[in-house]
Amino acid sequence: MSTFVSVHGAWHDGSAWNEVIEQLEAKGHQAFAPTIAGHGKSVDKNVNHAQCTQSIVDYIVGKDLTDIVLLGHSFAGTIIAKVAEAISDRIRRLIFFDAFVLNDGESLRDSIPPHYQTLFDSLARESDDRTMMLPFELWREVLINDADLDLARSSYAQLSPEPYQPWIDKLDLKQFYSLPIPKSYLYCTEDNVLPQGEGWHPRMSNRLGLFRLVQMPGGHEIMFSNPIGLAEKIIVAGRD
Repeated sequence: MSTFVSVHGAWHDGSAWNEVIEQLEAKGHQAFAPTIAGHGKSVDKNVNHAQCTQSIVDYIVGKDLTDIVLLGHSFAGTIIAKVAEAISDRIRRLIFFDAFVLNDGESLRDSIPPHYQTLFDSLARESDDRTMMLPFELWREVLINDADLDLARSSYAQLSPEPYQPWIDKLDLKQFYSLPIPKSYLYCTEDNVLPQGEGWHPRMSNRLGLFRLVQMPGGHEIMFSNPIGLAEKIIVAGRD
């Protein structure tokens, strides 16, 4: 049995994983879903990328979790890469789940299409606290395109504004790219957040070098639309 630590993406908190955790635990695994610093409702959003990373390191060390399978969804691909640099001895495998894999020296903002750069810049500039809230139309049509309107609305209600600073921080990833930790890339074939064919896979995934590829049908927010299927694929992606 494995110990999974799943790190949520932008606009989310750890509760996004509730149904997936139930499925993993029902199959005998341990499963944890921390909330990244600056994420969730009614919290201080004034965080940078290093503080986001440190909050996950502190969670894993605080619970003395070892031999873990560390999964990062979307934005959190950049978090688990930096967590791996800090506590590589505690990690058995990394799973990048429709996740950003940046080149050394890049920021998240650098790696998204120009129309998203313009939108996110504008949202952050117009907010009171340099955050960006995802418009519902984008959520429904692009992120959770495999769900009906009711599920799109109920899941959107769980979201909260995303801190902008972690998206513009340039990341030194030289150490990450030297780590021998095994890696998997879990790709949902209907994920439309980045352009098809030049987005998550193969563009991001191939940067990992040697990696296990696991695919499944579904969109970017499949933890809501198909948590049972996702849990099964996470187990495949994380197996020895």
